[in-house]
Amino acid sequence: MLKFLFWLIFILFIGGSAYTLGLIFNKRRKGHLGNLLGMSLFLIRLPKHQKKTEGEATKNFKENIAKIEQFYANISTLKRSGWNRFIYGSPRITVEIANTINQEEVGFYISVPRSFASQAKKYLQGIYADAEISPCASDYNPFVPQGYTVGGYLRFENSQFLPINTYQSLSVDPLAQITNTLSIISPEEGGAVQLIIKPASKKWTSGAKETVKAISEGRSFKEASKSISLLGGVANEATELAKMKGKEEENPVQKEVDQIALENVKYKTQKVLFEVNFRILASSKNKESANKILDSLIGVFGQYELVGGNAFKYSNLKKQSLKRMFYNFSLRAFNDNETIILNSEELASLYHLSTENLKTPKIKTLKSIKTEIPVELPSEGPVLLGEASFRDETKKVFFASDKDRRRHTYIIGQTGTGKTSLLREMIRHDIEAGRGVAVIDPHGDLIEDTLANIPESRRKDVVLFEPHDIEHPAGLNMLEYDTEEQKDFAVQEMITIFQKLFPPEVIGPMFEHYMRNAMLALMTDKSDPGTLVEIPRIFTDDKFMEEKLSKVQDPIVRQFWEKEWKKTTSQTRSDMLGYVVSKIGRFIENGMMRNIIGQSHSKFDLAKIMDEGKIFLANLSKGQTGEVNSSLLGLILVSKFQMAAMKRGSIPEEQRKDFYLYADEFQNFTTDSIPTILSEARKYKLNLILSHQFIAQLQDNIKDAVFGNVGSILSFRVGVEDAEKLGKQFAPQFERQDIINLPNFESIVKLMINGQVSSAFRMKSIKPSEGNREQIQAIKDISKQKYACSKGEVEKDIIKRANLDTYQPKVDEKTINKTN
Repeated sequence: MLKFLFWLIFILFIGGSAYTLGLIFNKRRKGHLGNLLGMSLFLIRLPKHQKKTEGEATKNFKENIAKIEQFYANISTLKRSGWNRFIYGSPRITVEIANTINQEEVGFYISVPRSFASQAKKYLQGIYADAEISPCASDYNPFVPQGYTVGGYLRFENSQFLPINTYQSLSVDPLAQITNTLSIISPEEGGAVQLIIKPASKKWTSGAKETVKAISEGRSFKEASKSISLLGGVANEATELAKMKGKEEENPVQKEVDQIALENVKYKTQKVLFEVNFRILASSKNKESANKILDSLIGVFGQYELVGGNAFKYSNLKKQSLKRMFYNFSLRAFNDNETIILNSEELASLYHLSTENLKTPKIKTLKSIKTEIPVELPSEGPVLLGEASFRDETKKVFFASDKDRRRHTYIIGQTGTGKTSLLREMIRHDIEAGRGVAVIDPHGDLIEDTLANIPESRRKDVVLFEPHDIEHPAGLNMLEYDTEEQKDFAVQEMITIFQKLFPPEVIGPMFEHYMRNAMLALMTDKSDPGTLVEIPRIFTDDKFMEEKLSKVQDPIVRQFWEKEWKKTTSQTRSDMLGYVVSKIGRFIENGMMRNIIGQSHSKFDLAKIMDEGKIFLANLSKGQTGEVNSSLLGLILVSKFQMAAMKRGSIPEEQRKDFYLYADEFQNFTTDSIPTILSEARKYKLNLILSHQFIAQLQDNIKDAVFGNVGSILSFRVGVEDAEKLGKQFAPQFERQDIINLPNFESIVKLMINGQVSSAFRMKSIKPSEGNREQIQAIKDISKQKYACSKGEVEKDIIKRANLDTYQPKVDEKTINKTN
């Protein structure tokens, strides 16, 4: 019975032990697979043009390469402990340089265990502050489908403890040959260099010490490293050394120390050691091309041969061995049979990040840097502009307050870079928040997008001005005014508008003199102001002139008409009429424009629109309205908004509502009064958002006013000349190259935050809302019922007012041609 119990217990023990071991090894097998799959892959890019502080000289390539040695030293400290180490093994990282199929640029990659990803990124970011370390959504692919792929691994010709040639003794960056070879691969081919790295185990570090000790005691390097081979470990080296030591103790003989070997081994082992798998592969549509790429890559590593030291030799793989290598390459699996020992300096020579000394043209670089996000950036605000990202931090970008927006916003960027997308979202946020908004758009698309995003609750707030809709003309009369100050401003602005629309040589003092007096006479009756259409009539219809003159109180104006004009000869009158008509005739002879500027009263009151927080949308599409017509109407609108803002002077400041005027391609709609608007409009709470393409579009005084008074500046990609000027605005965080190389929908921003201008940072715009296109026509119809007239009624009134049914001015064609 006892014997039976003994055997039962023994069998249970053996069975339980076997079961436990089975569970452990199964767990380890799963851990190994999980280790292979639980990696994070990152693409690393450095700025192509690295920023230098003032007075900083260009560092030589050795100083730049040396930086990554610190990274390798840091990762040697990454360890797993206890059970995790048994299950998952030592942590490894993979560094790779690859040219993948369907791409023309060489990429620098790093793969790390997910549990160490954050730590590894911090190590890299601490050394390369400007680097962008982007997680890869999917792995890169160097294998050509239905193609031919070759590859193998590199091993040492001599002992593991002999060094290779490193960057410290080379005259050029050794990486250049590697990247140049990969960069000439066609997009239909692939090539890659892969180094899988893990900290050297104790057997290697202790073996290195024993080797140094043995050579120091007089043994030759060959004897000291007798048992070390590429595939063999150092496990039996200690035994061999012990044997040799024992023999020498029996027969002590003083030997000369091999100083060269000793220095080589010390040089190799004085820095942190790593176990490394070093693989290369090439892929192409045919065997010949693939082998040609591979041969070129193998040849590159000849530069690392050190006389008296070590060199790489290529181990070619075929059939099953090659397939196994591809499997290990794809999963980044470490193979102990491929192990070579490299120190941190040798690793740095084989893999470091692209530096400014590296002249390879086709490298994935960071074309525009990112900087720290200002700490004062608010977490919420009246308008969402976009998102700012730096390293692992992402923050939404808001204006901090309406007060900051009163300092105005300036947006610049080439066509197609994302300005309109940004404007669309800013406008949408303002409208949804119930704010008063005006949009002047010379293209028309921005207005259509805005109409698609009008909330149902604000449809009745929309005032649409669409000049090209000739069946529903909405009046816009620049000669309207409320006060004498507004009258003087309107006259001067109208003169300035014509000076902007026509070349200086055809707008002289005589044109200004005659136009000014004509407008002042027509504007005498505030309840029934004249229009631009009536200007020719006042010069030709004496009865009409006398009627207007009877109400003129200004003695200077009366003197012009009663003395100067009446004494003018018929020839001079004809000349002056031609001079004036040749400028305004192009507008009043155009039926569309005549029906707009010929109405004595504007169909919308901009002051009321501002005070009531309405939505004013001006579609001045150049294609449908005409370029000059679009400019004239836009200039009039901006001037009338300025008049409306100044009218707010009679309203207590706390009762003035913020109103936001968006002007795209604003250089077409600004006169010399823009500096006044920028400096004074904020106290009337008329807040400007000005957008255009390049600085040369602005006159010097307007450019100075913009950069001198605007609080917030956003720049999308611009040309070289503009980048030079804007670089000064965004210094020291950004330079010219950063602005030139911005991707679409990203901008560099200096934001007014709580009354102070922030440091410059990069921002990505938010994808604009498409809205509801089906509601656009309904909103247009509602607006035109309230703010437009029928074409027939307008034409009938204009014909009567301008006396067009009885009068057709006879102008000498030669005179018109001469004045033009």
